[in-house]
Amino acid sequence: MYMARGLGYIVGTFFRRSPKRAVVKSLRAWPSSSDLESKCPHVKSFANAIRALSMDAVQKAKSGHPGAPMGMADIAEVLWRDFLNHNPQNPSWADRDRFVLSNGHGSMLIYSLLHLTGYDLPMSELQNFRQLHSKTPGHPEVGYTAGVETTTGPLGQGIANAVGMAIAEKTLAAQFNRPGHDIVDHFTYAFMGDGCMMEGISHEVCSLAGTLKLGKLIAFYDDNGISIDGHVEGWFTDDTAKRFEAYGWHVVRGIDGHDAEAIKRAVEEARAVTDKPSLLMCKTIIGFGSPNKAGTHDSHGAPLGDAEIALTREQLGWKYAPFEIPSEIYAQWDAKEAGQAKEAAWNEKFAAYAKAFPQEAAEFTRRMKGEMPSDFDAKANEFIAKLQANPAKIASRKASQNAIEAFGPLLPEFLGGSADLAPSNLTLWSGSKAINEDAAVTTSITACASSV
Repeated sequence: MYMARGLGYIVGTFFRRSPKRAVVKSLRAWPSSSDLESKCPHVKSFANAIRALSMDAVQKAKSGHPGAPMGMADIAEVLWRDFLNHNPQNPSWADRDRFVLSNGHGSMLIYSLLHLTGYDLPMSELQNFRQLHSKTPGHPEVGYTAGVETTTGPLGQGIANAVGMAIAEKTLAAQFNRPGHDIVDHFTYAFMGDGCMMEGISHEVCSLAGTLKLGKLIAFYDDNGISIDGHVEGWFTDDTAKRFEAYGWHVVRGIDGHDAEAIKRAVEEARAVTDKPSLLMCKTIIGFGSPNKAGTHDSHGAPLGDAEIALTREQLGWKYAPFEIPSEIYAQWDAKEAGQAKEAAWNEKFAAYAKAFPQEAAEFTRRMKGEMPSDFDAKANEFIAKLQANPAKIASRKASQNAIEAFGPLLPEFLGGSADLAPSNLTLWSGSKAINEDAAVTTSITACASSV
C-alpha cells in the first residue's frame, strides 16, 4: 500500500459478498429475528446475551465500555444472525462478509458475537477481558483474535478500513469475476458512533466511498447522542443525513435501533442499492436495559457496578448468573454449521470457475494466500543490482517512482495513490489506472491514480 494523508488508514483486505439471497435463506440454520419475535416474546434474549456478557466482562475487568455493546446489541443480533455470511470454523474464508467495529472501545460487542457464533473464543477469554495475554484486549486487534478483521480504537479509523475493504472487493470483482462466475461477491459492514462521525478521517474517507460508488459498503450509525463527556449537542450538531447524502450515500433515517423488524427492513433496503454505499441511522439508547444509567454517559466508559448490574438483569428478565448462557440461546446463535455450508457452496462455485478459467483461478489463489509471483525474487534482485551498479543522486520521490515503475508490473494486486498530488509526489507510473465508478475499474487494475 502506498497512501497519502488520511488515506493511509485505508487498509483493504480482499474479498466478498453473500451468495444470492435465496441461497442464503436455504442455508440458514436458524429462524430470522423478526420471525422469532412474532412467535416468541423472549427473542430479545438473543440480544440480551450480548448485553449480559458485555456488562459482566467489563465489571470483572473493572474497566471498559459497556454502553455501546448494550445499545447496539439488537442491531448486531439482526446483522449477525440474519445477514452476515461467515464461517466461524474458517475465519479466513476468502468470500466472507467483512464486519468492522469502528467504535472499537465497545469491543465486548464483537467478542460476544464471536463467542456466541462459535469462533475460537471460549468463555474463559471473555472472563479475562482486558487482561495481559488474553485474546480479548480492550480494543480489537487483527491477527490476535480470530474473526477480528482489523485493529480499531482510534475513532474513525475503522470506517476508513471498511472503505478500503470495500474498494478491495470492488477491484477484485472487476479483475476476476466472469459472466456466470461471481467468485468475489461480498458485503462490508461497519458499526460507527458519534466519535467516528466527529473525526476528520471519516469525512475524507466517506466522501471517497461515495465517489467510488461502493454499493457493497453498509455502515450502521449508533446515533445515541452520548459521548464520554455527556450529551453531544454542545459540540456535535451536524446534520449527518444531509452530510452523507452530499457524499453520494444512500441514507436510511430514523431507524429504531431496538426494533428487529425495522433494522431488518433497513438492511434489506441497503443491500438492494448497488450504486451507492449506505448509511443506516439507528436511534439507540446507550446502556440499554440499565435502569439508572441507560441513556447517560455514566454507562459509556465505566463498569455499571454490581448493584446496577443486578437491577439490569431484573429489567431485562435475564435470570442467569454472570457469564452464563443457556444452551438454547447458544443453539440459536451457533453459526458453525450454516457457515460451513455457505463456504462449501462457494467452494463449488470456485471449482467451476477454476475449470473454466484456470489462469485467473491460480492468480486469485496466489493473492489470497499472500504469496509473491514466482518470478518476483529474481526480477526484484535484478532491479536492485542495477541500482547498486549505477548509483544516482535523485530526489527521494523520484526514487520512489522508479521503484513503483519497476515493481508495479510484477504485482498486479498493487494499489496506492496520492490525495490529488500525484504529479508532485510522483505516485503515477506507466501502468497506472484510476479506480472510480466508470469502466476503468473493470480493467486489470494495478496502481491508483491521483483520483484516489
